[in-house]
Amino acid sequence: MPPRPAGTRPTLSLVAETAGTSVPTVSKVLRGGTDVSAETRARVMEAVRAVGYTRRAQGRGEGARDETGRSQVLDLVVTHFEGSWANLLIAGVGREAAAAGLDVVLTLAEPQGDWVSRVLRRRTLGVVGTLVDPASPQFGALFAAGVPVVLIDPMTTPPAGVTSVGVANWEGGRMAAEHLLSLGHERLGVVAGHARHLFSRARVDGFRGAADTETGGRATVTVTYGGWNRAKATAATHTLLDEDPGVTAVFACADSMALGVYDALAERGLRVPDDISVIGFDDLPEAQYITPGLTTVRQPSTELGAAAVKLLLDLSRGEDGASRPPARMKLATELVVRASTGPVSHG
Repeated sequence: MPPRPAGTRPTLSLVAETAGTSVPTVSKVLRGGTDVSAETRARVMEAVRAVGYTRRAQGRGEGARDETGRSQVLDLVVTHFEGSWANLLIAGVGREAAAAGLDVVLTLAEPQGDWVSRVLRRRTLGVVGTLVDPASPQFGALFAAGVPVVLIDPMTTPPAGVTSVGVANWEGGRMAAEHLLSLGHERLGVVAGHARHLFSRARVDGFRGAADTETGGRATVTVTYGGWNRAKATAATHTLLDEDPGVTAVFACADSMALGVYDALAERGLRVPDDISVIGFDDLPEAQYITPGLTTVRQPSTELGAAAVKLLLDLSRGEDGASRPPARMKLATELVVRASTGPVSHG
């Protein structure tokens, strides 16, 4: 394929040529048409990503519109519905959408599913995507079709110009470390999520950076990975304590994993916080209900959902980039101290 002249926008023709198909077929895929084979659809999505094609937002599908012609529906695309964090986020999205006279369609982003075609067929105002991978072919198709998209704490770095909102993950990790260091802990453990997830890396990096800086390098930080899952976090905690039995405090990068840390410590006959202090991240309802109550870094989960909807409304009203919201917005985190952290025991 000859190189594209500098400064020219990729065209549907270039996508079609790259995918080895026709312009009408590419257009059909970007409208969510059903009469295209899965293989052709995948080739088109990959070609869209490869050439960087995008088109400006425009009307799609036959969905409901108000008297001004604006869509009355927005899509919330999630990787899972389960768990308190997802519920808090959905509450924030739903509340803000209702205030704007919009209904919310919940869409499960199954990695191998064709959820994106269903979204493209709706005349959606836009998409709020949470805990998703913006580098996936499905999101590439949304960007290419000109669907306004706002990402909440994306797993990987979003493409340039894609709006996202998240929390101050690095600063939250730093807060967790500073709290434990203030109690005298210097043998520290971390049960992280997935190594490739941006928000997990940021929390770990903030924690490790504070531990190094505040102690002049005296503190040790041992990291294991619990995959955002209670059972996996239990196994990761056992691995952590087998590797460094001298750990006196553990930072779980999510409250759901902190529950697994509690489970592992109980199995080993260790008491919280007498033997090992535990701090989480999220401030889910469970943090208040477990015994002892969990010290944690609060992220404003409901506010995240509401902020994403406001950004999406701004995007949908913008013309040619005018009044475009910031490409990246961060909401503050804060430390919530309960009974699961205490002074280091020298006994």
